Amino acid sequence: QVQLVESGGGLVQAGGSLRLSCAASGSISWINAMGWYRQAPGNQREKVATITGGGSTNYADSVKGRFTISRDNAKNTVYLQMNNLKPEDTAVYYCNIDYYSTSGRIFISWGSGTQVTVSS
Repeated sequence: QVQLVESGGGLVQAGGSLRLSCAASGSISWINAMGWYRQAPGNQREKVATITGGGSTNYADSVKGRFTISRDNAKNTVYLQMNNLKPEDTAVYYCNIDYYSTSGRIFISWGSGTQVTVSS
């Protein structure tokens, strides 16, 4: 089994910054893509940012220039640096990984989410 432990969420004023972390542990051979998604009340879950095993990144238009995704392969950890936060960034943020298990099979796993609240 694989566990994803997210941290770094909280309450911040508009214009502030937060850094989310997500550490994966368990029967992992290699993590391919890692990403962050978010879901605000009444909305569907949406992609925020993704990063491939080779380091290529992709961002939602709404966060380009403000958020930066990065990863530490040695620690099986993905980060999301969020700057210039806006009230519309308020949501539960979920970590997602696409990985090869030690048995050679491919799986997708989700974290349980961390709340980010941005006050105006």
